[in-house]
This record gives sequence, structure tokens and C-alpha cells, in this order.
Amino acid sequence: MVVVVFRSRLKADADLEELGRLGQRMFEIASAMPGYVSYKDFSASDGENVSIVEFESLETLADWRNHPEHRALQERGRRDFFAEYVVQVCTIVRESKFG
Repeated sequence: MVVVVFRSRLKADADLEELGRLGQRMFEIASAMPGYVSYKDFSASDGENVSIVEFESLETLADWRNHPEHRALQERGRRDFFAEYVVQVCTIVRESKFG
């Protein structure tokens, strides 16, 4: 399992409606890809947004990272939506579950 943590802050003039539409499109593509496991978004009161995406392997994550439509949106995100972001790619060292 590979976990991607995408932490971001939006530009003050970001078009939230357009970002939501594009985010929905990216979810549609990612969730249909082999190896996709899950996706969740969170927003903090200080304006930071966090997305957590899980894929089965580094190879299936690479397929998502290199998807042409995803690549194009990454560029648009830097230009139009994000003031800053950090992407962390993590592998599971240990997992515990309850319930």
C-alpha cells in the first residue's frame, strides 16, 4: 500500500467552483484506475487542505501520476489554484485496526 498526502493552500483568488469541478474529474479518473484504493479530503481552520490518496503499489501510483489529464491539471493547479503545496509519498510500515 502506498499513501499520498497532498497538503495545500489556495490562492486568494482561486475559483473554488472550477477547482471543485476539476477535482471531481480527477476523482473519476483516479478511482477507475487499476490499483486505486481510496481518496479523502480534509480542510483545517487555518486554511490548509489535505488530501489522502491510497494506491496498491508504487507502480499503480506512477500510472496515476503520469496520466495525461492529471499531468495537465497539475500544471493548471500551480498556475491557477495553489499558493503552495507539499506532496508526500509514503509506504505503510505498520497498520493497526480496531472495529
